[in-house]
Amino acid sequence: MKLQRKNRLRATALGALAVSGALVLTACGSDDNTGADAGGDKTTAAASNIKCDGAKGQLRASGSSAQKNAMDLWVKNYMAACSGVEVNYSSSSSGEGIVAFNQGTVGFAGSDSALKPEEVAASKKICKTGQGINLPMVGGPIAVGFHLEGVDKLTLDAPTLAKIFDTKIKKWSDPAIAKLNDGVKLPDKPIQPFHRSEDSGTTQNLGKYLNAAAPGDWKYEAEKKWPAPGGQAASGSSGIASQVKAVDGSIGYFELSYAKSQEITTVDINTGGAAPVEATSENASKAIAAAKVKGTGKDLALDLDYTTKAEGAYPLVLVTYEVVCDTGNKADTLGTVKSFLNYTSSADGQKVLTEAGYAPIPEAINAKVRETVAGLS
Repeated sequence: MKLQRKNRLRATALGALAVSGALVLTACGSDDNTGADAGGDKTTAAASNIKCDGAKGQLRASGSSAQKNAMDLWVKNYMAACSGVEVNYSSSSSGEGIVAFNQGTVGFAGSDSALKPEEVAASKKICKTGQGINLPMVGGPIAVGFHLEGVDKLTLDAPTLAKIFDTKIKKWSDPAIAKLNDGVKLPDKPIQPFHRSEDSGTTQNLGKYLNAAAPGDWKYEAEKKWPAPGGQAASGSSGIASQVKAVDGSIGYFELSYAKSQEITTVDINTGGAAPVEATSENASKAIAAAKVKGTGKDLALDLDYTTKAEGAYPLVLVTYEVVCDTGNKADTLGTVKSFLNYTSSADGQKVLTEAGYAPIPEAINAKVRETVAGLS
């Protein structure tokens, strides 16, 4: 294993734990029950300020696998604080989450991309008196992970990434890669790129980045379905991460939390700025902080700048939304939806995100999210 980068990943994770020690977890999505909630006492410091008013019964939700590790933390804390309430989040994909939401089988959906106009139109059948809206809840970098024996540091730029994922660059020793990695001994091995097999908001966000930052090299529309020929497919971010970890010569894209939990080395991105930028929560936050709300009314969909050259800003980011009805939510789950999303958008809820490799949503946007959640009906 690439020791230098492994140690850096571990140091990052430990640093985040030191900052946000309210929750005693040592890995993303951990089932470890030691620490503050051991011995049957489920009340943690992170859960102490959760308001359970109106929450009851079972709440089902599904969608984005990008936010799974964040959702695991949130659900653990929330259910510890709200006795008798059960929240079940099924991690599948953004596309499947939106389908489930528009079929009325979930209280909310997780999606890495804002609703399309046709999806909003479809939501009106379920929301009755309203429509589906986007609430930004989880931010973070899309890490490009690689497994290349003998190489523990790699820099790529958007045009090179586009050609790799479009299978135009086929060898790790390609001159375009070598030019970006002076002094790195690159093996003459085939590149094995992995992409998502199912509709994915992470795929769509990667496409948006490549469209914006490498328009001459990435000619595909930014859609949830993988558009390019070649490469190998895997299910979910976890599936791609597992393949990259196992296969020498591989490269793939997934949220930073998966790189951390599986100790996968990630690519630094050359944005054209002063220095290549590493995929970290802090660097993603610098890019997300510049986002603008483009949604109208209660919809809070964001416009991200994928071409930023700001110092230390990691440009390949995504924001995961929770999709809810603005009005017309089901009466039996409305109280729990409002209570749970009020927690996830709170200072405490956002604070735990850095532990799992995510970037908190800027407070100015979070304040609007909480205001919108309070008004859901």
